[in-house]
Amino acid sequence: EVQLVESGGGLVQPGGSLRLSCAASGFTFSVYAMSWVRQAPGKGLEWVSAINSDGGSTYYADSVKGRFTISRDNAKNTLYLQLNSLKTEDTAMYYCIKAPSAEYDFLPFNEYNYWGQGTQVTVSS
Repeated sequence: EVQLVESGGGLVQPGGSLRLSCAASGFTFSVYAMSWVRQAPGKGLEWVSAINSDGGSTYYADSVKGRFTISRDNAKNTLYLQLNSLKTEDTAMYYCIKAPSAEYDFLPFNEYNYWGQGTQVTVSS
């Protein structure tokens, strides 16, 4: 059974940092691309970042470029997202999702079968 478990969210002041983790199990983590997606209150899902299976290629949304860093440790079956210089508009539930192949793509969200439960990031003074 595929499981994705996010952690690391919390309440942080603007300008602060957090490190999100996504522990994966039930599949061969190292052969699949992974992504982070977020949903702010009252808004739709938004792609945040993605990484291919070996970590050699990454994607960032313009809104987070230069502030967030995606990485993965295939030996630990874990995906990470380092969030720096956080802004109030980064407040959202953050989800990790498993891609269907080694390279990331941007299919409609309903075509992704495996999601974590999410971890809440709240940026507020």
